[in-house]
Amino acid sequence: MSDVFDAFDGETLDLVVPATLQAIRVDRVIAMLTGLSRSEATEMVSEGAVSVNDKVVLKGSLVLEEGQHLVAILPVPDSGFVEPDASVHVDVVLDDEDFAVINKSAGQVVHPGAGQRTGTLVSGLLALYPQMQALSDEGLSDPFRPGIVHRLDKGTSGVLVVAKTAEGLLSLRDQLASREMDRTYLGLVEGHVAEERGIVDAPIGRSTRTPTLMAVRADGRAARTGYEVLERIDKPHATTLLRLTLDTGRTHQIRVHMATIGHPVLNDPRYGHRRDRRLPEDRFWLHSRTLAFHHPRTGEALSAGATLPEDLSALLGERRDL
Repeated sequence: MSDVFDAFDGETLDLVVPATLQAIRVDRVIAMLTGLSRSEATEMVSEGAVSVNDKVVLKGSLVLEEGQHLVAILPVPDSGFVEPDASVHVDVVLDDEDFAVINKSAGQVVHPGAGQRTGTLVSGLLALYPQMQALSDEGLSDPFRPGIVHRLDKGTSGVLVVAKTAEGLLSLRDQLASREMDRTYLGLVEGHVAEERGIVDAPIGRSTRTPTLMAVRADGRAARTGYEVLERIDKPHATTLLRLTLDTGRTHQIRVHMATIGHPVLNDPRYGHRRDRRLPEDRFWLHSRTLAFHHPRTGEALSAGATLPEDLSALLGERRDL
């Protein structure tokens, strides 16, 4: 059932029910696949965290059928700690006493969740920078997210910054919250975007239909995404290469905003329409290209970036300096 476990992104379970899970209760399936207890799985159902075919499940006794779409928000572990793991690859772009900028690969989960408790980027970071553990010990970070300032989705590649010291963590968090940290992405989206540039200003909240999805909602949190057309591509199908900037950092923000204006990120399994078989099923065309912020101690302006990985650049045809 390796295809089933590929549905984990560390925080959610999202899969099409295979024949091997046919005629099994939904609470038992969740417990089997996540390692959660049966009571924890039942509690997830009662809290509205599970849906089947876009309908929230009301009873754990619901029997699943092959081909149904099961999604569930997994609970965040409330105790324990992260084991350092030197086997986890960490691509360091910029190293400093107070922070490090990391080039995260697609498919890598940033921090542990119920769906994946080992092998995450955090485990690799703790092996490389043991001092980060003190940030959790001192109560400055969640025990499962020591030094994490912001995150990238499992299917997104590119740069993110992590803190090594209390000074670094507090400063970088403040820069992120005050929108002083500039984050630029590259995204290939479905269809031809008509405007050369624009801003999507639409609040984002949890979807009321499918609990693992985010959606534009009037009562959501403020969210702004800027975009600029770099190229419109006709073959093998109409797509647009965009430079994207974040004024805010909501969960799935770029993916939700692009889908809202009718141009979802290419190969996005949750918000998109087009399956591009040149990419793995859980790899969408989105890359965190650059970060710009100020040094936590000196105030010096800094920037770092990660070039476009081969799997994404291959879809653009000839090589481009992006």
